[in-house]
Order: sequence, then structure tokens, then C-alpha cells
Amino acid sequence: MKLNYDGQEQINANYAAVWDFINDPAKVAQCLPDVDKIDITSDKSFTAQVKVGIGPVKGKFKFDVELEPQPENNKMLVKLRGGGLGTAIDLQAGADIAETESHTNLDWQGEAIVRGPAATVGARVLDRKARELITHVFAEVKRNVDAGA
Repeated sequence: MKLNYDGQEQINANYAAVWDFINDPAKVAQCLPDVDKIDITSDKSFTAQVKVGIGPVKGKFKFDVELEPQPENNKMLVKLRGGGLGTAIDLQAGADIAETESHTNLDWQGEAIVRGPAATVGARVLDRKARELITHVFAEVKRNVDAGA
């Protein structure tokens, strides 16, 4: 099952503060919901174990997350692979970063491919949960950067 998402966050900080935050795997990892364990594996990647519930499918999922900065394009790409309970998830997301006079915009978009039991719970349930998780991550980036500004 393929799912697509997009949205925008207006962050009350300058471009440099936003860029520094989203390039730090430890800081980005803090933005994931229901984290049990984080292992920073390099200066641009981490592994996260999180609790996930999608309809009747509940349990711990493990994800490998890789940050791919593209400073020349004012863009950050994120690749997430993993899963749990027989379900596999591949997510590719990107955020275009643009500074205005009063804030920095993150215009984000992502595409997730889900295979296994979670994909059988129904497109609406899965779509709602995936949108909730992705929106949570970007809202947490905003909250954390705003708090540090």
C-alpha cells in the first residue's frame, strides 16, 4: 500500500537554527512519538525502537533513519526503513526550507510504502495513523526549535 503526505510548519527561528536542528540525528530522534530506544549510528543516521498501534496491529517497531541534507537546494531528505510484527515500512520524506522575515517554513512531503498485516487493516485506518505520526514529527521539530530560539 502506498501513501502520500504533505504539510507545512512555520518555525519561529532563523534558517541556521532550523538547519542545525534537522541535521542532528539525536535531535530529530527526539521528535518521534512513543520512542523506547534510540541508537545514534552516525552523524546522519540513527536506529529507533518505537511503540506503534495501527488498528488491531500493536507492538514495537524498529526503524533505521538516514538524514540526507541537500544544502545547495535548501532541502533535507529523510529515509526510514524498518517495521515489526511482520509489517515493513519504507518512507521517503523531504522538507524544503525557506526563511522569511519573521520565521522559517518547512514545506514537507513524504511517501510511505507499507507491506504486511498493517496494510490489511484498511486504507483509511492506516492513512490516518501514518498522517498522525508524520505530522507529529514535524510539529515536534517546530516545538523544539521554537523552544530553543
